[in-house]
Amino acid sequence: MNKRFSSSPLPFRGSKRYYVKRFREVLAQAQDVEVIIDLFGGSGLLSRVAKDMLPNCRVIYNDFDHYDERLANVANTNALLRSIAPLVTSVPDNKKVPAETKKNILKLCAEAEKTHTVDYITLSASLLFSGNWAQSYEQMSKQTMYNRMVRTDYDVTNYLQGLEVTHCDYRELFDKYKTNKKALFLLDPPYLQTEHSAYKADTYWQLKDYLDVLALLDGTKFVLFTSGKSQIIELCEWINQNYDATLLQGSQKYEQNSRVNNVAAYKDIMIAKL
Repeated sequence: MNKRFSSSPLPFRGSKRYYVKRFREVLAQAQDVEVIIDLFGGSGLLSRVAKDMLPNCRVIYNDFDHYDERLANVANTNALLRSIAPLVTSVPDNKKVPAETKKNILKLCAEAEKTHTVDYITLSASLLFSGNWAQSYEQMSKQTMYNRMVRTDYDVTNYLQGLEVTHCDYRELFDKYKTNKKALFLLDPPYLQTEHSAYKADTYWQLKDYLDVLALLDGTKFVLFTSGKSQIIELCEWINQNYDATLLQGSQKYEQNSRVNNVAAYKDIMIAKL
């Protein structure tokens, strides 16, 4: 029996692990759906949960961040973490790694880069303070390291099984299925007014981009994720009132408190119309 994932197998900023239970409850209400399109696939967790809940549906995971490459590289990542672990055995959990130890860790990373890609995002979960991320050797070298080592290997077995993986602009993918009345769109774009350090600089998300997403929803089945900080719901209500629009009308709203780390939290909002 395949493992049922309730979180992403490798660390990912913005993963919907806190929303899996409610997302499953929403999917259980889905009727007359034959294809599910995860436009902003992220770590693929929504796609994975959707396929497990509705196995007879096609599920298309738009992996714009190339998370699949990190999954394919997991053996190298596990091996590198196992080589780092002995260097920090004398450092108490969650305590700062000494400068000399940090230097030796970076040497291992540099050596690994000679033969394969190093997954610094996954390494961040073991070496950086909660909520901090590095995406390159340069970024990792500038960070203060802590002993937060993961004790077991990462297991990604069968995570993508049954999913159709694409890597394209969400608008291109939407256009392929927008007339399909049996399509359900999952939309989890980067949040407005929320930390974006884990996203590429050239894909910074602005209000205009978010309004472009909202414009797609009219007449479709969808599950949309946003944050309380973005005030998108208030904006939609204002547009509806002043311009006779119907943005998000007829949908159900679900709220969930989520955390970035021990000191930073925000309100996740899921809006569904099935």
